[in-house]
Amino acid sequence: MAAAAAIAIFVVAYALIASEKIHRTAVALGGAGLMLLLHVTDAEAAFFSEETGVDWNVVFLLLGMMVIVSVLRQTGVFEFVAIWAAKRARGRPYRLMVMLVLITAFASALLDNVTTVLLVAPVTFLVCERLGLRVVPYLIAEVMASNIGGTATLVGDPPNIIIASRAGLSFNDFLIHLAPLVLVLLAVFCLLCRVLFRSVFRYDPERTKEVMALNEREAITDRRLLRQGLAVLAVVIAAFVLHPVLGYEPSVVALLGGGLLVAATKVTTEDALREVEWPTLVFFAGLFVMVGGLVETGVIGEVSAFAAGHTEGRRGLAAMVLLWGSAAISAIVDNIPYVATMSPIVADLVQGYPGDDGRVLWWALALGADLGGNATAIGASANVVVLGIAARNGAPIGFWRFTGYGIVVTITTIALATPYLWIRYL
Repeated sequence: MAAAAAIAIFVVAYALIASEKIHRTAVALGGAGLMLLLHVTDAEAAFFSEETGVDWNVVFLLLGMMVIVSVLRQTGVFEFVAIWAAKRARGRPYRLMVMLVLITAFASALLDNVTTVLLVAPVTFLVCERLGLRVVPYLIAEVMASNIGGTATLVGDPPNIIIASRAGLSFNDFLIHLAPLVLVLLAVFCLLCRVLFRSVFRYDPERTKEVMALNEREAITDRRLLRQGLAVLAVVIAAFVLHPVLGYEPSVVALLGGGLLVAATKVTTEDALREVEWPTLVFFAGLFVMVGGLVETGVIGEVSAFAAGHTEGRRGLAAMVLLWGSAAISAIVDNIPYVATMSPIVADLVQGYPGDDGRVLWWALALGADLGGNATAIGASANVVVLGIAARNGAPIGFWRFTGYGIVVTITTIALATPYLWIRYL
């Protein structure tokens, strides 16, 4: 009964989010409330459980990074980067998109993808405004690039951290096994952008001439605050990269960095918190509770176990089912609880193969979960964050508009990952 209620609530909530008739934050809160009201889950599981509750590490990571970005915004650094990028691209729209896509992807390999889009999105709004370009295609391309780039490393996407912990994989393991494919996927994605967003690539020589005449250094309005902000950001990034050594969770690092900036600079608390995307944070909390209800009632576990039970002993089939199945499920539910649920099952399957033969299953799970997040507007945390930023800045991105591009990108990248896994490991 509880499982049926969990499925019904999630399906209805997902349909309402897709319809865009009710704000997604209201839908997520309503769905979470129903899960609790009908005893599908309880307060203990929803707020305190690592497996089925709100992932407070994600929520507070976002909060801390939003505060840091809010402080940096007051220095003019985003205007500086926007002018610099526009001048390096010489005002050519497609060249600019490729530049922003590559910057986003490589930054996402070192940072988590959510942090990266928080830093890149403000720059994108400014540069598109300067060149008279529609900003939405650029934001969509960047968030997809962040999900692709984050696949390459252990710290690039939260599911990779879960997989590494369960499988005993190192930072170098991810680089060796996934980074080569990610480079190919990025090259293909850049070419795909030329086709998907061709209508936006309209060159305006007059606006370009105006931008080329600008001096980006004049955009910096507070050099002291900029030095302080960049110093804190550098320490935060270093702590992210050194997470396996230092042992501090990224959420703790981000909160400490944001708190230090507010305490040590002239920026007021009100100014620092004004730019925080509160509806996005609340949406995440509600979504985690709803997905947690599916995990709590065993729905996700049953689906995963069914797939695993029908592929046991057939390594190639198991890898393909994991790759494509993970992509499909991660398009609908957040990939963090999905990977957390699936990891024990994959660990059991891996034990059935000699030596390192079973490791391909881990790479299939990582690729499917990470790349599948591009399929829909709520498939990955970075997607939700960008949608929130876009809406706040008067350029809302519709669920189906994002999903229309996302399905094409996801199918293309998963299709390329299929022969890679088969040829290299099977």
